[in-house]
Amino acid sequence: MRGLFITLEGPEGAGKTTNRAYLAERLIAQGFSVALTREPGGTALAEKIRGILLDQHDEPMAVDTELLLMFAARAQHLAQVILPALEAGKIVICDRFTDATYAYQGGGRGLDCSRIALLEQFVQGDLRPDMTLLFDLPVVDGMARAEARGKLDRFEQEQHAFFEAVRQSYLQRAKDDPDRFRLVNAQQSLAEVQQNLEPYVLEIIERANEQ
Repeated sequence: MRGLFITLEGPEGAGKTTNRAYLAERLIAQGFSVALTREPGGTALAEKIRGILLDQHDEPMAVDTELLLMFAARAQHLAQVILPALEAGKIVICDRFTDATYAYQGGGRGLDCSRIALLEQFVQGDLRPDMTLLFDLPVVDGMARAEARGKLDRFEQEQHAFFEAVRQSYLQRAKDDPDRFRLVNAQQSLAEVQQNLEPYVLEIIERANEQ
């Protein structure tokens, strides 16, 4: 029995990590086996690549380097964590996946999305998330939350226009694939967000029971 692959997407400060834990708690309470992970990262080797991607460097990182590192980390993550968990029948909940690459490297950096699609197919084959929860909020609000967390990483130090492009890319992807995406208003309080997640929790449970 194959498990379910659920991804959480959204810009900085959207509350993905907090709500990933909430979703896991709800599903575990229903008796499901859940694997929590994140991108870039998820394995010891992929986390080292994450460090390279998020840290500031004296040498500017080429956009193509950034893209290839993202997929290098993803290939390792898939082989070591995601695919084995799905084969074991677990519900995998991942904080960001390839939609983030389309949003950040495609939307934010301006890379041709056809190049991203080639790498997506090469690394993932036909694997795509079963459901993607997109946590959306205005850029100003998201960056205020990110700044309140402390030191900003290399991506978080980008300009407003970059994050607006990221947000619009995410929203366009959700519009283009309504069967997979579920839009969540992350501008609300945490309690309100989690209340609005409830129908999606029930949908995940129903789909997991059908597997």
